[in-house]
Amino acid sequence: MREDEQVTVKVRFLDPEARIPTRAREGDAAFDLYSIAETCLAPGGYNVVPTGISIEIPAGYEGEVRPRSGLAAEHGVTVLNSPGTIDSGYRGEVKVILLNLGDKEFLVTKGMRIGQLAIRAVPKTRFVESDVLSETDRGEDGFGSTGTH
Repeated sequence: MREDEQVTVKVRFLDPEARIPTRAREGDAAFDLYSIAETCLAPGGYNVVPTGISIEIPAGYEGEVRPRSGLAAEHGVTVLNSPGTIDSGYRGEVKVILLNLGDKEFLVTKGMRIGQLAIRAVPKTRFVESDVLSETDRGEDGFGSTGTH
């Protein structure tokens, strides 16, 4: 996709308090998602938080639900399945699974920005069985193979 191309995502409101996803600043990579419910997250606890919207993402794209950096840095609250994937064929309510990794209870309030939604292109992909893969410098070196410093 070219930089000047625009993707249109339809939004259906399921609740009168729902808000359309918004960008804080022009050029931001993702759109804020808003809670329509109040819930308390205990330390180490998680909850599925509704947004009150469903969306229609065009074929060839997906939605990625990501944490908000401010919630993570200031309160230890993140998105459990980050990034959460919203497939283009999904028409149910967008929900955010929030996890409290902090040491204090965290109150989610109505209207709070609870996550971010990024729309990303999904390339057409096919998998082909092969007995041989190309050689690389990394090879089969996996977890921790580059060290920590």
